[in-house]
Amino acid sequence: MEPMSIVIIGATRGIGAALADALDGPGRAVTRIGRGITPGFDLLDEASIARAAEAVGPGLRLVIDATGFLYNDRIKPEKSLRQLDPAHLAYSFAVNATGPALVMKHFLPLLAADERAVFATLSARVGSISDNHLGGWYSYRAAKAALNQLMRTAAIELARTRKHAICVALHPGTVETDLSRPFAKAGLDLQTPAQSAQRLLAVIDGLTPAQTGLLFDHMGKQIPF
Repeated sequence: MEPMSIVIIGATRGIGAALADALDGPGRAVTRIGRGITPGFDLLDEASIARAAEAVGPGLRLVIDATGFLYNDRIKPEKSLRQLDPAHLAYSFAVNATGPALVMKHFLPLLAADERAVFATLSARVGSISDNHLGGWYSYRAAKAALNQLMRTAAIELARTRKHAICVALHPGTVETDLSRPFAKAGLDLQTPAQSAQRLLAVIDGLTPAQTGLLFDHMGKQIPF
């Protein structure tokens, strides 16, 4: 019996690395993709995404896109409209929406055709328009909202040719990583990457094709768009 073919994109650190570690074991063939792992891979370069997909090949049972961007030394989450910067907006959309969309473009066709297969991309609760009660974080919110729409649209198309496939977005919660650590507040359910990975995998294990195209949190609860 062939091992279950799994791909983790963004597996260099944080949640992505923890997911790959948790899945690595007997009966599973885990491919880790990311900068420093896959030569030349760049989420902002479609050709590199296409090469990574071609190297993996078809028959995938699980693909998790664990990429994402919130801030760096130059870019911080905006607190008001006055802080909006077109270059920062463009970069957030490139990493949080366009890159994952290109991952879907090249990896969804590689999902197994005749058995249960899952594609999951890491989104965020703050990308929910109906759940936005605090404002702020314009670039990140908008980019993740765009990702949710792109995932939803791809899921509809995918269902036409792969009735057993599931395409979803997942909110991992607040995880002790470089991305979210500066914004963790007292009282939050702060998880380690390993804890987050276990929760996300439990959610994935419980999904059915009827739930394709939806957004779920790390406890399996659906989040409205």
